[in-house]
Amino acid sequence: MFGLFDPEGWGWATTKAGFWLLVIIMALGYVPDRAYYFVVSRTIDLGILGWSPVNLCPPENGTNMPCPVPAGALVPWQGTAADVALPAARSDGAAAQLGTNLLYIGGSDGNAPVATTYVSQVANGVFGAWAEGPALPEARADAALAILSGTAYLVGGAGPGGATDTVWKIGLDPDTSALKAWEPAKIGTGEDATDLKLPEPRAGASAVAVTDGIVIAGGRDANGAPSTKVWKSTIDTSGNLGEFKEQPPLLHAVADATMALEGTYLWVFGGNDANGPTATVQRASYGVAAAAAGSAAPGASAAAPSPAASGGIEGVVQWAVNDAANLPGARGGAAGWVANGALYIAGGADGIASKREVYWALPNANGDLADGWRHLDQTDLPAGVVDSATVVSGVNVYVLGGEADGAPATGGYRANLAPQAPFFQLGLVGLVVPGLQIGGEIGQQLGYLAAAGVGTGNFVILVAVGWVFNNREKMAGWWRNRRAEREARAPKEA
Repeated sequence: MFGLFDPEGWGWATTKAGFWLLVIIMALGYVPDRAYYFVVSRTIDLGILGWSPVNLCPPENGTNMPCPVPAGALVPWQGTAADVALPAARSDGAAAQLGTNLLYIGGSDGNAPVATTYVSQVANGVFGAWAEGPALPEARADAALAILSGTAYLVGGAGPGGATDTVWKIGLDPDTSALKAWEPAKIGTGEDATDLKLPEPRAGASAVAVTDGIVIAGGRDANGAPSTKVWKSTIDTSGNLGEFKEQPPLLHAVADATMALEGTYLWVFGGNDANGPTATVQRASYGVAAAAAGSAAPGASAAAPSPAASGGIEGVVQWAVNDAANLPGARGGAAGWVANGALYIAGGADGIASKREVYWALPNANGDLADGWRHLDQTDLPAGVVDSATVVSGVNVYVLGGEADGAPATGGYRANLAPQAPFFQLGLVGLVVPGLQIGGEIGQQLGYLAAAGVGTGNFVILVAVGWVFNNREKMAGWWRNRRAEREARAPKEA
């Protein structure tokens, strides 16, 4: 458009327009934006940092860690302090966080299942000493655990007589935020309510909360054999779980595995099959039946789609197994979790000895592990541990109890799941430098003031530049007069 009025033509008009557009965006957009984030952020990017040959990382990541830390990696583990060790040695327990309460539930003391629930208060990634909390109605070990809508559900497990079909729940008092007591989960309300039960007894099953209920997979039946069965309980309008409905079965019978929901896929990995620890990774499309098409990865074997997920009701659609996605080694009784879009497995046993390795994988949008399972020696557990309980709390993951040297242990480990990015990076066309990192509301307000001040200053400069540009002859005359005055003074000063 400016080319219509520019006597020097379209090319020069386009060049000037592009230049001034870039200047205005930088002066009134990018620079004030950077001023804000310089105040509130730990680091600030200047330019486009596509690749950086110079990286400096904070010591909190560990002195031996790569810099920058690979995606999905965690900070090296720390042993929990002696004053927060479990009050008694436990293995095969479950762990959860409800509000500020960290729970270690049931488990085995090495001889028999127990009914104790230990509770600790956690804040800012640090938890205090354990104390006894609400006891379970009966002793349970090797039970599945899922948290849905602020309520923890303990499903099945081994009781004094073997595998059980019970489903118990615990939540927080809405008025005091204190823990309630454990009680059986119910189907329905009022006098017509009945106890929610599994269709069959299960110990060592895997559980995961989904958007509208919980899914249970695998585990050992009453005879101790690993199972392929998968069930789902859907929450009703009153907030109670309904009867468990059968879903498409696993392709590989397994117990003591980790199950996780990531995106629209369910993952079951590791665990023990009829022959011992396994490296098998099983993946299922999760959603409605229409999602079944194309859900199996290339080279994968898959079960037939099931009508269980139909009519708009979410459920397991189709399981698949791809050998290329299997774990690097067999792992039974390992600690597993999902965080920040990554799948993790730590410790466990390979059938010969307990292991220290931590592996993680990053599924893509298609449910494929394109880069496989990753590993860093620096992030391995300090010692091998089996049948421990895992809980993610904020940016930290805790591995609690478990068997060490063949006997239940009291200790545990903590790792940070969010390694810090480099505080200084130098690239070919960009730079990362430290920021002020002023937190809270004060930091927000100071950031706004910094952005407004820089933006206002830049606007004044742009106005001045515009005035000079539109008064070039006047400014040129002023400049000639100043230069003449300086030249006239020069002989006198000499």
